[in-house]
Amino acid sequence: MGRQRLPNDLTARRAGFVIGAITLGVSIASGILMRSVDHEDFPTIGSGLWWAVQTITTVGYGDKVPTSTEGRLVAAVVMVTGLGFLSVVTASISALFVEATRRRRSSRDDATLEHIADRLDQIERRLEELSAPRP
Repeated sequence: MGRQRLPNDLTARRAGFVIGAITLGVSIASGILMRSVDHEDFPTIGSGLWWAVQTITTVGYGDKVPTSTEGRLVAAVVMVTGLGFLSVVTASISALFVEATRRRRSSRDDATLEHIADRLDQIERRLEELSAPRP
């Protein structure tokens, strides 16, 4: 079997958007779900959403904490998603910096190579002029 390649249109920015959308979906769903599975600690959907946001962002104030087993399972999913989100965002930003640096260096190298090629053409023409028989 051949090696599977990543699609050419997969960029750091797109990966960041995808993981961002997934994280947003998980945080909204978990905030709503937390209201259902741990309604004593999360009496409103708003309190569940507040908890999800602070957990996803790893702030974790501790003012809202799930106490039921189901709530803790939801919390585990949110925590892992938050770690994945922060990891991908950090990697995406790093990749953008690396790509920008690579492009800058590449354009400088191209200009230098173009300059060298032009200069060699000039030298070649001058040598042909000097070596041509004189009338």
